[in-house]
Amino acid sequence: MKTLVGVGWSVALAACAGAEAPEASVPVAAATGAEATAAEATAAVGAEASEPAADSSTAPASTKGALLPACTLQRGRLERAMAAALDRSATDTSITTSPDFTLALEAADGQRFVHSHGESSLDTPYESASTSKWVAAAVILELVDQGVLTLDAEPSRWLPFWNVPGVTLAQLLSFTSGFSQEALCIHLPNADFADCVQSAYELNAAAAPAPGSSFDYSSTHLQIAGLMAIRAAGAASWSELFASWQARTGLFPTGAFDLPSSENPRLAGGMHWTGREYLDFLRALQDGALLQPATRAAMLDNQRGSAAVSVLGSPVLAATGQDWSYGFGNWLECASALGANSFDCGPEHRNSSPGAYGAYPCIDFDHQYVAILARQGGLATFREGLALFDLVAEDAARWADACAGG
Repeated sequence: MKTLVGVGWSVALAACAGAEAPEASVPVAAATGAEATAAEATAAVGAEASEPAADSSTAPASTKGALLPACTLQRGRLERAMAAALDRSATDTSITTSPDFTLALEAADGQRFVHSHGESSLDTPYESASTSKWVAAAVILELVDQGVLTLDAEPSRWLPFWNVPGVTLAQLLSFTSGFSQEALCIHLPNADFADCVQSAYELNAAAAPAPGSSFDYSSTHLQIAGLMAIRAAGAASWSELFASWQARTGLFPTGAFDLPSSENPRLAGGMHWTGREYLDFLRALQDGALLQPATRAAMLDNQRGSAAVSVLGSPVLAATGQDWSYGFGNWLECASALGANSFDCGPEHRNSSPGAYGAYPCIDFDHQYVAILARQGGLATFREGLALFDLVAEDAARWADACAGG
C-alpha cells in the first residue's frame, strides 16, 4: 500500500490559494510534479484532517514555518480518503479479484496523486487489452494530420483485394464499418499481419452490414485501418510505424504492440505499457500536444452516428446498461443514457478506453484531470476496473478542482 503525491512547492503551489509562496517547513521534493514518500506526503498536507481550511491561508507564520495553502490541505485529505477506500476494497472479492493495481491522477496544474496496492507500481508493465485502441487510433490519426491519409479514404486504395465500396477510415476507427467478424489468425503469433487482414476481409465481405449502419466493438476494424496506415506510410510493418511515432512524440518509450507477436500485433488489444507512460499519453492529448485541433476534436467526439445506428456489440452496454458512444479509439461516457441508442451526453465530459483486464484510462474534461487505473486482472474483469475507479471518482473530481483557477 504505497501512496505517492506530487508536491509542487513554491509559487505554483501558493497560487492555489492566491497568496505569496510561503517557506515550506516540511521535507519536500526538489521540483514541481516530483513524487514524495507517503511519510513526506502526510507531513506536507498536515496530519489533522479536521484542521479548518481557512487556517492555512490566514494564520501568520509561526516559528515552525508557514502553514500550507487551503487547497493543498484539502487535496491531502482527499488523497488519504482515496487511498483508504482503495485499500479497503483491494481484497474485497465482490469488487475485485485482483489486489494488484496502481491509480494515478494528474490535475491540470501538474500535481499527481499515485496510490499502489499489492505488487504494482506506476512503472509495472501491463498488457493493455482494449486500452491500446486509443493509442493505435492516435498513431493512425497522426498520418491524417500529415496528409498521408484522410478520414474518408477507402481501403481499396491500398489493399488490392478490397472490392466493397463505401467503407472509410473514419468508420473503421469508430467501429461502424460493418467489418466486425474476427478471423482466427488475429490471435496467432506466427500469422502474417497483412494476410490476416485479407482473411478478415474475406470473412466479412459478403455479409457485412452497410457501412455506417451499425456499431460493433470488434478488433477487425482496427486491423484493417492499421494495414491501410502501414501501406499509406510506406512502412514495412506496424512495429516500424509505431517506432517512428514513438521517436517523434517521445511517448511510450518502453511500450510495444507485441501480442500475440510483434509481427502480427492486435492493434485493438495487443500492447504493453506502464501506467506512467499511459498517463503521459493522456496528458499530451488533454493539453493538445498530440494531433491537430480538428483531428483531436474528431477523435474525442461522437463518431458512432445517429441513434439510428444499430448497436450490435457494446461491452459497456452489456456490463453496465449505459449507452456510451464512441469516438476514434475511445468511449464517450454517459451515465444518464440507459439502453441501446440512448446516448445523450455530448462530447468532452469524460472519455475513456477501459480494457478487458480491468485497466481504466480516462480524460475528465469537466474537472480537467487525467487518470489511469493500471492493473492486469483476469480476462473479462473490465467491470472490476470501473468499480475500483468509481469508488474514488467523486473525490478525484474534488481533488482536481481544489486548486483550480488559483
